[in-house]
Amino acid sequence: MTDLAVAWDAYSRSKPPRRSTNAAGQRTWFNWTAHPDHGPTEDLLAPKAGARMLDLGCGKGGNIAHLATLGVHAIGLDLSALQIDAARERWEHLPTLAFQQGDAVEYLASGAGWFDAIYSVFGALWFIDPDTWLPLAWQRLAPGGRLAFSHRPPFHGCYGCQAGFIRHGNQEPFVIRRWDYTPEMWHDQLTQHGFTDVGTTVIPGPEGVAKPTDTMLVHGRRPASFR
Repeated sequence: MTDLAVAWDAYSRSKPPRRSTNAAGQRTWFNWTAHPDHGPTEDLLAPKAGARMLDLGCGKGGNIAHLATLGVHAIGLDLSALQIDAARERWEHLPTLAFQQGDAVEYLASGAGWFDAIYSVFGALWFIDPDTWLPLAWQRLAPGGRLAFSHRPPFHGCYGCQAGFIRHGNQEPFVIRRWDYTPEMWHDQLTQHGFTDVGTTVIPGPEGVAKPTDTMLVHGRRPASFR
């Protein structure tokens, strides 16, 4: 069985750090898609000073660091120690931001406080059975809290648990699992677990790039009041 922490460390080595500035000259920014400067912003999370937000599978920390610059009390979690080391090295100067290395399911199950938003960008929530993480995310969201995540859309006819691969040099790739669903399937999943205001959309990749990648964006809310 693949050691997932080792696999994601290999992934970290293959990914360059985020650019120092984006096309608009900003030092921090939020990106839901696989393409820089493309797609919606952090507005979906309604960030405001003092809110508590959690990034599951934060990578090298660019998205959660941007939220911290807006006054959010931000936590970035990643299974890869290398990703967390890189995130801390670049962003540790931000006073309302903390990074932790660990497993997303274990962290959600720990019950250490509520969050106003939990999100994942091509991150941990794509690689965990939603029947496992959806009820845990519900429990960790404050009433009215927001859930959002993005990942690549599924291949037609290939739904549920699928195999993915992380290549590392000339060795056999690491085999990992991901969970792929259509927008309608994700809508049903979130609704069945009690989320409201559920939205799903596929964001087309940008024109004029060699390999445009579409992005599925899914979001919902824990009701502000419930029985």
